[in-house]
Amino acid sequence: MRNLGEIGGDAVKLDRQTGWLEDVRRVPSPHCDERPAGSEVDLLVIHGISLPPGGFGGPYIDQLFTNTLDPSVHPYFAEIVHVKASAHVLIRRDGSLTQYVSFYKRAWHAGVSCFNGRNACNDFSIGIELEGCDDEIYEAAQYEALVHLTKLLMSLWPGITKERIVGHCDIAPERKTDPGPRFDWERYLRLL
Repeated sequence: MRNLGEIGGDAVKLDRQTGWLEDVRRVPSPHCDERPAGSEVDLLVIHGISLPPGGFGGPYIDQLFTNTLDPSVHPYFAEIVHVKASAHVLIRRDGSLTQYVSFYKRAWHAGVSCFNGRNACNDFSIGIELEGCDDEIYEAAQYEALVHLTKLLMSLWPGITKERIVGHCDIAPERKTDPGPRFDWERYLRLL
């Protein structure tokens, strides 16, 4: 599969009937549902994920998001095997993308969350996972892919503005730290 950096933001297209990106790896997650009636997407949430913690590559993120994670593979997996989570898209370290949930559906990425007094951010947001962790820098290919994807999403959902792009840490500060202090917000927002 091509990644967004290789094909450029203008070439990335969304199938408007299905809410799936074209020419992007798909691994449909069962951890999603319909957005509440009248919900308008107007928030983008950036996450960081590595499985096991600090480990990159491998099938484990796919397995977590599809409810097929084997708890015997790593001690940490036994702690999270019952978690029902997903994101709309994962951006791997090399900039390649995997889409798990149609943008038209509610992915289960934010958990207990609040933005500007509105609870349940999953209802009105899109969740993008970056393969990474709090103490590692993110790769240039990830920023490039994230910028291209963000521009596409902003063009399709004009309610998503620079002021409405947040980290998981911003909407669930008591529980979450991702995408972490090594995520370069200034770089990312400057490129939008």
